[in-house]
Amino acid sequence: MTQPETPVFTTTFRVRSYELDALGHVNHAVYLNYLEQARFDALSAGGFPVSEMAARKWGVFVVRIEVDYRKECRQGELLTVRTRVDRFRNSSMIIGQVVEAPDGETAVEARVVAVWTGPDGRPMRIPPEVRDALSSTDPPDSSSSREPATHPDESGPPPS
Repeated sequence: MTQPETPVFTTTFRVRSYELDALGHVNHAVYLNYLEQARFDALSAGGFPVSEMAARKWGVFVVRIEVDYRKECRQGELLTVRTRVDRFRNSSMIIGQVVEAPDGETAVEARVVAVWTGPDGRPMRIPPEVRDALSSTDPPDSSSSREPATHPDESGPPPS
């Protein structure tokens, strides 16, 4: 019997002028912001938006992140971030993320270890409903889980 595929959640970002470094490409630290927002978008698409997490007094905290930078990205480019949970442990999960450049090439790869916390702020076992939503091919509200979350370009149209 084959295992079901882990869902991949997609988020897109348009690179804005203030995210560039002095050399005109996306500053390395900005990718951390893209990756973080994409993780929240994945949780939301899986049925756990920030409001639901707050209502249940749950938290998710990054305790380790490894980032490999492969290709520069520039202002106006539309980047796609693909997020998936690669592995669950008791209270933590390993999340794989890839940022794709407009040509489909990998610009950034990240491996994130995040710990789930409960109402007391201490690590807790990741709830079964979260595991199910982030590790099956049919997460809650699956009609919207595959739709990319898009973050609009706030800096105007890309340069020509």
